[in-house]
Amino acid sequence: MAYTTPSALSRHTRTPPRRLAIATLLAALAGELQAFEVADPFATGALTPPPPALIIDGAALPCQPLAADVPYGVLEVVDLALCLNPTTREVWSAARLQAAQVGLAQADFLPALDGRVAGSRVRVDARSANQSNAALTLSWLLFDFGARSANLEVARQLMSAAVSTLDATVQNVFLEALRAYYNAQAARAAVTAARESEKASRESLSAAEVRYQVGTGTPADRLQAQTAWSQATLTRIRAEGVQRNTLGRLANVMGLDANRPLLLDDIPAASPEASFEGDVAALIAEARERRPDLQAAEAELKAAQSGVDYARAAGLPTLSLSAGPKWEDLGGASANSNSIGLVVNLPLFSGFSTTYSVRAAEARTEVQAARRDNVRQQVALDVWEAYQNLTTATQTIRTSADLLASAEQSERVALGRYKAGVGNILDVLNAQSARSAPSIAACWRSALARKSASHEHPAPEIRSRPPPDHTGCRWCLLVPPEQRTVA
Repeated sequence: MAYTTPSALSRHTRTPPRRLAIATLLAALAGELQAFEVADPFATGALTPPPPALIIDGAALPCQPLAADVPYGVLEVVDLALCLNPTTREVWSAARLQAAQVGLAQADFLPALDGRVAGSRVRVDARSANQSNAALTLSWLLFDFGARSANLEVARQLMSAAVSTLDATVQNVFLEALRAYYNAQAARAAVTAARESEKASRESLSAAEVRYQVGTGTPADRLQAQTAWSQATLTRIRAEGVQRNTLGRLANVMGLDANRPLLLDDIPAASPEASFEGDVAALIAEARERRPDLQAAEAELKAAQSGVDYARAAGLPTLSLSAGPKWEDLGGASANSNSIGLVVNLPLFSGFSTTYSVRAAEARTEVQAARRDNVRQQVALDVWEAYQNLTTATQTIRTSADLLASAEQSERVALGRYKAGVGNILDVLNAQSARSAPSIAACWRSALARKSASHEHPAPEIRSRPPPDHTGCRWCLLVPPEQRTVA
């Protein structure tokens, strides 16, 4: 249904200026509309959180690598990992992409205005004439049985999933940075222990050689001490290689080259508490409410459900409004017209594409539901394993101090007895072997990090999620108070 108002044909000797004015107006209008589009009229940029960064006491850390002679603490490591790791930049850009998709879905609710200008020269026999026309067309989809609304809901749910995926990725990068940091600390402690063991083995070898020279020792004692010293040297060489690899992995997680030299701060002595202990079932329930990967799976399921509505509505009729003026110049004879009308689109037969689109959308919903359930089960497993690992690490570290003290005393007594000519070399070597166990403080902190991350407790607060009271860390469980300062 359309209504057109034509104007009578008339001859004008100066029609080119009018056509030029119309073309100029259309070009200017197109430029203004493009500038308006760049301005983000739907404010979709507000849907994307700011780039991930570490916030401590309301201030962001500088997100810059430290000088070569400045040691890295846990905060600086996490800060660089969040800022420079390509994984965080990738998911943040993906969230921005999905925000733009929300804007595209919102644009379908607005009318579209198009301009058209055409000109040609026609020659018939010996006569030629210039022809030109210009038109503005307004088209507006008025009714589509909810297809646009369903498409917008899909975009919004996928945007929610993208934000949750960003949170989950930031949490994973956070955990990987902590794990790499404490692994590097553990490797450094292992090197220190290996060097002390090598030194003690060398001292035992010297004692065995002295006893052999004075006639109170046997060649077997000297050979056993020599073997123990060689084994200790080999252990130290391997420990130094492991330390170099852990530092390379740490630099990689921080977004730096693996060959970049890194100095690490000394970590304070671990003093585990039982504050983490509690009802595992309650921890699992809390994790299922707060884990961002599960939230992302829920949002993707809702998006798939809205996709079913969109697939069904896509096969139904639509009602659109069409209107606009038109200007024509046919060899000097001009005609102007205006039109307005309603257009009904009736999809009669599309080769059963709508049927299978709906079936595909329903199957996609079932797939997303299964994935959601799988994530729910994985959350429970993560919490259970992290809780048990942390419990074991806590119980181990509580006895490690007594074990180390008794091993050191046993080594001193055994070596003293051997030098005095009373003990034997096997007692000395056994005591030194017990003392050479590396520190497990870093292992406990790593277990604490995994347990915290398993139910969405990352550690210091992330910029994209400011705390309600703005007083500092939202999650300070992993960072000791003495380290919770602004760099």
